[in-house]
Amino acid sequence: MSKVVISGTGLYTPSNSISNAELVSSFNAYVAQFNLDNAAAIADGSVTALEASSVEFVEKVSGIKSRFVMEKAGILDITRMVPRIPERSDDEPSIMCEMAVAASLQALERAGKTAADVDAVIVACSNLQRGYPAIAVEVQGALGIEGYGYDMNVACSSATFGIQAAVSAIQSGQARAVLVVSPEITSGHLNWRDRDSHFIFGDACTAILLERADLATSQHQFEVVAVKLKTQFSNNIRNNFGFLNRADESGIGKPDKLFRQQGRKVFKDVCPMAAAMITSTTAAADIQISDIKRFWLHQANLNMNLLIARLILGRDATTEESPTILDTYANTSSAGSIIAFHKHQEDLASGAIGVICSFGAGYSIGCVVVKKLG
Repeated sequence: MSKVVISGTGLYTPSNSISNAELVSSFNAYVAQFNLDNAAAIADGSVTALEASSVEFVEKVSGIKSRFVMEKAGILDITRMVPRIPERSDDEPSIMCEMAVAASLQALERAGKTAADVDAVIVACSNLQRGYPAIAVEVQGALGIEGYGYDMNVACSSATFGIQAAVSAIQSGQARAVLVVSPEITSGHLNWRDRDSHFIFGDACTAILLERADLATSQHQFEVVAVKLKTQFSNNIRNNFGFLNRADESGIGKPDKLFRQQGRKVFKDVCPMAAAMITSTTAAADIQISDIKRFWLHQANLNMNLLIARLILGRDATTEESPTILDTYANTSSAGSIIAFHKHQEDLASGAIGVICSFGAGYSIGCVVVKKLG
């Protein structure tokens, strides 16, 4: 069976960033206006007054300090609080394709490869901007790749599930190399008027090139040692937006068509699940926890990552062992752990073992064990 390596990674970062101070200022202005407009109803108890937020609250509960977004002004406009992203004509590249191509070209350059060396594209992300044709096939065409492409969605674990699919395709002989791309425009599914969640997400796109080890020439190779996936159904993280919404007019515009979660339940359920997944995956690969030099964890919440690392190591992880990027990127869904991997890999010595782990709605958990080569 062919060995598979990650030979290149790429990252597209939007040019717009929103600080906590900007976000809280906009949100509090909206709250003040809402409470003023509904003063009488609030006084008679028929409407509940909204509560203001603070920078301190956001950073304490999440560890997030800022986030990148595709469009900023529409989010901060208290009469709108939704990004302004105009729909493009069918003859123009979609915005997700544009992001994916930018990240993919970086990954190809880093791997020393061209489109002619790639046989498949998997677009793996939480929210796709359309039902069909697949964004992956559009990206495939834009890059000039012969072969095939398809979209997949396993929420925040989409990238790691995509890695497993790519590994299987390469090992079976279906492909020499596969691009796994995660264009995440999470700002579009977020309820920017919800105090408990409006600060959570940011936009970004990652790309990973996986290929047969005997064909790889990059100086940045990581052998994929083991991959393990798990799903367990839960309603604690949910987004009900879909094409069937138009078939039930009574539901149009309801808040549950956007991201929602029961944060405390998610924290309690997912942290031990993720820790157990990493422990069992490495044990099955005959790797000791003490041999793992880096944990590239899903970047959803700093407190979750701190607890997961503590459950695995029996102590607090250092910033080198478990690097954080969510302070400036926020939760970029499936892209988060890959951004951490992309930005924090150069310093590892040859032979170093690391773990990429995602976790999110589903619940879905993906664990990828890698070893640095060269």
